[in-house]
Amino acid sequence: MPKPKRRRGARRQRSPQEPRILIITGLSGSGKTHVARALEDIGWFCVDNLPSALIPRFAELIRGSEELRRSALVVDMREREFLKQFPHVFRQLRGRGGVAASVLFLEADEKVLVRRFSETRRPHPLAINQPAIEGIREEREALKPIRKMADLILDTSDYTVHQLRDYIREHYDVRHEAAPLVLSVTSFGYKYGVPSEADLVFDVRFLPNPNFVPSLKPLTGNHAPVIRYMRRQKDTAVFLDKLKSFLSYVVPRYIKEGKSYLTIGIGCTGGRHRSVMIANALGEALSGEGYPVRVRHRDLRQ
Repeated sequence: MPKPKRRRGARRQRSPQEPRILIITGLSGSGKTHVARALEDIGWFCVDNLPSALIPRFAELIRGSEELRRSALVVDMREREFLKQFPHVFRQLRGRGGVAASVLFLEADEKVLVRRFSETRRPHPLAINQPAIEGIREEREALKPIRKMADLILDTSDYTVHQLRDYIREHYDVRHEAAPLVLSVTSFGYKYGVPSEADLVFDVRFLPNPNFVPSLKPLTGNHAPVIRYMRRQKDTAVFLDKLKSFLSYVVPRYIKEGKSYLTIGIGCTGGRHRSVMIANALGEALSGEGYPVRVRHRDLRQ
């Protein structure tokens, strides 16, 4: 699974007083509408299908507006001149200053996109009278230059609607802006792929596996017998101590860099025992350090 890409070089330090514009774009069927709805739920002002030529005018209008300090614009291939106009318009917007502008690019695997179009019975905008796969491939190729401009590229292939909503809330909730850094700890199983949103990934498959203990196999890392089994292993305590020490070193440096969120992935084979227990223990330790922490177990029901 591809890792999300962050264009750190294009990102500048922004003043807390600057209005913020998040441009949401990407492949049709990748979840742009769901992202916009999730942002609206946490206090963002969202506009869907705004013509690229009007983005600079919109930026001028929101300067000095307290109500519109967090705005999201969905722009994509529905606009006839999108490919031609957007790159120039966005570079112009960033060059002027006074507004913190960034691009969130959504994408997904071909098979996932085909399935989504089939389930919704909607035609692909570039393949009205053709199979959806033809439009998907044409759009992916056409959007390559805009994809390169993105601050964050998010592959939504493995996200349900609810998981995507939770991801957006975690990373863009304005209520978290007063906090220096929001931490997310995600347990997962390597057999299902590494979470695309993870910034740091730690492999705990070296720890003894409760799955091979008959009485523990049907349980998870949330259950007391599994936790006791893991705690009895010498390497568990050693690993947690070293991991907490490492994070106590790097997290303040991420804050100094201006990073507002950090996602930590903890992986084992199936994502049900070792990674769950370690993720819970790490989340508790980080909360004790005063950081806002969210723990999620991606593959618990696999």
